[in-house]
Amino acid sequence: MSKVAHYLQEHLLGEVTTSTDARRYFATDNSIFSLPPSIIVYPRNENDVRKTARFAWQLAERGRIIPITPRGAGTDVSGGALGNGIMMVFPAHMNRIIELDQKSGVVVVEPGLNYGRLQQTLHTHDRFLPPFPASLEYSTIGGAVGNNASGQKSVKYGATKDYTRSLRVVLANGEVIETRRLAKRDLSKKLGLTTFEGEIYRSLDALIEESKDLIDKIASKDVLKNTAGYAITDIKRKDGSFDLTPLFVGSQGTLGIISEITCETEAYNPETVVFAAFFKDIASACKTIQLLRALPQMPSSIEFVDGHLLDIVRELNPNQLKGLVPDTTPAAALIVELDDADNRQHKKTIKHAQKLFDEHALEYKEESEPEAQAGLWKIRQASATLLAHSDKQLKPVPIVEDGIVPVSKLEEFIQGIYMIFKSLKLDVALWGPAGEGNIHVHPFLDLAQLGERQKAFRLMDEYYRLVMNLGGSSSGKHNDGRIRGTYLPQVYGQDVYELFQKVKQIFDPYGTLNPGVKVNVSMDEIRPLLRSSYSLDHLYNHMPRS
Repeated sequence: MSKVAHYLQEHLLGEVTTSTDARRYFATDNSIFSLPPSIIVYPRNENDVRKTARFAWQLAERGRIIPITPRGAGTDVSGGALGNGIMMVFPAHMNRIIELDQKSGVVVVEPGLNYGRLQQTLHTHDRFLPPFPASLEYSTIGGAVGNNASGQKSVKYGATKDYTRSLRVVLANGEVIETRRLAKRDLSKKLGLTTFEGEIYRSLDALIEESKDLIDKIASKDVLKNTAGYAITDIKRKDGSFDLTPLFVGSQGTLGIISEITCETEAYNPETVVFAAFFKDIASACKTIQLLRALPQMPSSIEFVDGHLLDIVRELNPNQLKGLVPDTTPAAALIVELDDADNRQHKKTIKHAQKLFDEHALEYKEESEPEAQAGLWKIRQASATLLAHSDKQLKPVPIVEDGIVPVSKLEEFIQGIYMIFKSLKLDVALWGPAGEGNIHVHPFLDLAQLGERQKAFRLMDEYYRLVMNLGGSSSGKHNDGRIRGTYLPQVYGQDVYELFQKVKQIFDPYGTLNPGVKVNVSMDEIRPLLRSSYSLDHLYNHMPRS
């Protein structure tokens, strides 16, 4: 091991390794990039995290930069869980449910906790955490907070940021802070601190005050969820209250290392109704989405699958959707869930939905029994069949998979994607939480071929140009990482991008916290990191979900 690794092992309770196999394993996440770390640290507690950060800070003060990248289960599709310095891996030890208040439903957890395990525990107390991602069975709650993840129920309940009440965070210099919404008087106390925390509060407060017009520009983006850039809009409110929590949620470890998470939860209602509705064209499906959103009670899920995906699944696995989808492939399908706890309102909403589907769909199915509902959800989950498929060297790759636009522009977005893929002679299949204007697509490419790699970057440019022309954002829920960080100046404009850079500088003056992610990243930097062969082999225990 290197001298740095030996030093860390001497001072940490957790394990430290520079094993070639371990470094190779942590060189990839679910993105198209490969970047091996130098050292892997498995922290046992917050003190290990603090000591590691402090050591990296002291080295940086002397001119030697060793980056730190926090990592959960490595399911990040943006390259945000990769780094060439110290890889801090949380699931090994920091994976506990620390506290669960059964009365309020507030839960305190460590970042390495498996999301599915947390959800199972909450269910036993008739609670749940609504913004769970599709990958919940094999991802961590820390990763969800780092990415501000959302999922199939976010159309009604919102994203991770809406449930994160407070955090414990290790700053770049090793100081530990607790975030929560501070009243104006409490903020004054923070501003008076002589520590790095105090410096952060003073600098950030001053930056917010001098950048109000730019912050208003960020807030004006007309999308229902957005993980692009830093969430600076809700830090300081008109009443003078101040909270760093929204800033850390979705920051991908670039501003601090989260060591403890306090989340609010919702009452869990397993008595739901699920519809699968099929449409003759994209226009009918998109119109129905808008009408569903206008119901007195918002559906808990509005998920979309297009006919191209259904055809691909039928070809690859003819019996997977047998009896669930019409024999003549529809142009689109919507999977809609209603979960109103109020029984009277629930019945009204069901009738409203039935009327909409009678008017706009070719046909629909309705189920209230869990096993039958699971069958309908197979239609949406069929995207896993595409993600797990390979045709010789062609693999579905996540390079343009998370754009989001205003729901009113959804049809234009989908048709625009079809045109781009047709012009590049690529097969296309779409799915995702279209109820929020968010669509997923993974083109089949062979990254070992130079021409295919060039096509990938051409596709990215055209796709993100489409998203921005429609007033959208480059990322609805999967965050910027490396691959979308390069497009942030185009999403917000150079002036807002420079504001994000200033935020990063305040929290990370030496550049030790996950550099090359979100901000200060360029195409020239990420091109050499492309994998020559893309694979999701490590997910076959679960089947990859998106």
